[in-house]
Amino acid sequence: MKRGGLFASVLTVGLALAGWAFAAQNETLGQPTPGAIDFQPPATGVMVDIRNFHNFLLPIIVGISVFVLALLLWVMIRYNRHANPVPRKFTHNMMVEVIWTIVPVLILVVIAWKSFPLIFKEEQIPPNAELTLKVTGNSWFWSYEYPDLHVQLTSNVLSQDEVSQWNAAHPTERAKIYLLATNNALYVPEDATVRVLVTSNDVIHSFAVPAFGIKADAIQGRVNETWFRVDSHLVGPGDHLFYGECDQLCGVNHGFMPIEVRVVPRAEFNQWVAAQGGAIPGQQPAAPAGAAAPAGAAPAATTPTR
Repeated sequence: MKRGGLFASVLTVGLALAGWAFAAQNETLGQPTPGAIDFQPPATGVMVDIRNFHNFLLPIIVGISVFVLALLLWVMIRYNRHANPVPRKFTHNMMVEVIWTIVPVLILVVIAWKSFPLIFKEEQIPPNAELTLKVTGNSWFWSYEYPDLHVQLTSNVLSQDEVSQWNAAHPTERAKIYLLATNNALYVPEDATVRVLVTSNDVIHSFAVPAFGIKADAIQGRVNETWFRVDSHLVGPGDHLFYGECDQLCGVNHGFMPIEVRVVPRAEFNQWVAAQGGAIPGQQPAAPAGAAAPAGAAPAATTPTR
């Protein structure tokens, strides 16, 4: 390699590392960061475990790759035709074959020891799920239903003009992102376990929110399950916005099926449910505006929000 080519390679690697560090310091919760090559900041315990497993696995992968590359270079240099004109004739080496069989097995056992509990945690729906969400993929939009709350909505991608208008009308709020913003966002309460049922009305789609660590295929005639719980100690209390997308090539408008999730305090979620015409189980629906309470009626009992 020429000196100029080597310098360019070193410069490229240096800029990539600098960009990685910059992106890691400026990651935005719940959305992609330009130039970033790591996961999004985790919002759930499952995503924390996924990120930890990735950080555990990456040095193993890099070590194996470097070791195999070193062996290849050593064989190419030590045993090429010029350095070794008269090759030795032998068929195998028992010790080498035992080592290259046992060591990979041990590595796989260590990886399984870390990965199997994570897979079990992802697949095991907690029995105390507080909220059920049904997600239906369509060509090319999402339909959402909260069966227990009697709320249904359809979510379509916003056009670039609509995103610009919304951002201009809400200068104090976090700006929406074109191709990720939708006309109807999902609302879920913080610190609530959400059971997600995923299906499709036509082709195969995939419901995926990176910050939650979830990805479930939406298949016609079949219901897949997943779950998430956004922990306030990870993201902080308050109103948070998370983006996802369809992760399965589903047709010409596959790139226009974003997922927008708003994680809000419980009281704000209850208000949103009421605004959608739904009702929280065990909680009386709000009286119409201007309606007077019956004479002598006792005040309605309130249900604790947590």
